[in-house]
Amino acid sequence: MSAASAVSPVSAPPGSPRRALSDWRAKFVLLSLIWGMSFLFIKIGAEVLSPVQLSLGRMATGALPLLAVLLLRGGRLPRSPRLWGHMFVAALLLNTVPFTLFGYAAQLIPSALMGIVNASTPLFGVVFSMLLLSDERPDRDRVLGLGIGFLGVLTVFGVWRSLDEVTVSDGDAVLGMLFVVGATVCYGIGTPYLRRFVAGSSHGALELSTLQLLLGSVPLVVLVPLFTEMPTGVTWQVVAAVSTLGVFGTGVAYILQYAVVREAGATVATTVTYVAPVVAIAAGVVLLDETLSWNQPLGAVVIILGAALCQGVIRTRYVVPSARRR
Repeated sequence: MSAASAVSPVSAPPGSPRRALSDWRAKFVLLSLIWGMSFLFIKIGAEVLSPVQLSLGRMATGALPLLAVLLLRGGRLPRSPRLWGHMFVAALLLNTVPFTLFGYAAQLIPSALMGIVNASTPLFGVVFSMLLLSDERPDRDRVLGLGIGFLGVLTVFGVWRSLDEVTVSDGDAVLGMLFVVGATVCYGIGTPYLRRFVAGSSHGALELSTLQLLLGSVPLVVLVPLFTEMPTGVTWQVVAAVSTLGVFGTGVAYILQYAVVREAGATVATTVTYVAPVVAIAAGVVLLDETLSWNQPLGAVVIILGAALCQGVIRTRYVVPSARRR
């Protein structure tokens, strides 16, 4: 039963604050804010922590609220070794590797720019879904959307500039954006992988996601002490940023996403991807005093348009009304 339907008219009459918070629209707005602000917290954490340390902190604190909710509901983690194997691969693709890549990107580019490039995630999701899933086929809108979306990516990169115009800082920015593209490619592969190998499982989304974060933390627990040193200069702001990133940006966000999918449908839930870059840009510019080139917000708009076409949020096909009978 969804959160909204669990509230009775007597205890929460229409228009009451409790009723408003139970509505999927409130969850949608909150999820958009959390995911949009995540890039700001990544940027703050990356100033002191190495990428793998940041990734481990995010995943460890993200797993805690999910595990707590699971235990409070009387649930338990899956026990199938085969499922654990698939979830480990999914965790690498959807958490461990992309979270680490975002840490590297945050050392080179503004948080707002990370949010812009991350908007290309649905494009790679469509590409790899068509390659890996037999029931996903290209159509005119998808092909057109991919073309428009990747044109937006090129616009963000500013590919029209000649080599003579590119400075060292520009080279760092390109590398940082490529790290984000690498993360979105991982997301694009991981999503159809989950659908192909895990979707038929009898376990709920909360159980699977908790297991996913726990398994994804394992390689980082090994890598962090082997390849990094104890960070110095860790302030309360860094601790707060990483904790918020994990608890809200990874843990609570998963729960909110499931609620939106359950109450409003998967199509509505995917549109969070279009709102989050706007939040990321606003947060970076207002709170971190970041600046962007004119082509980067323009490219974001083009990417979002292409992604919306790919996901069927907007369509180019129209049904021609039948001729009136005479």
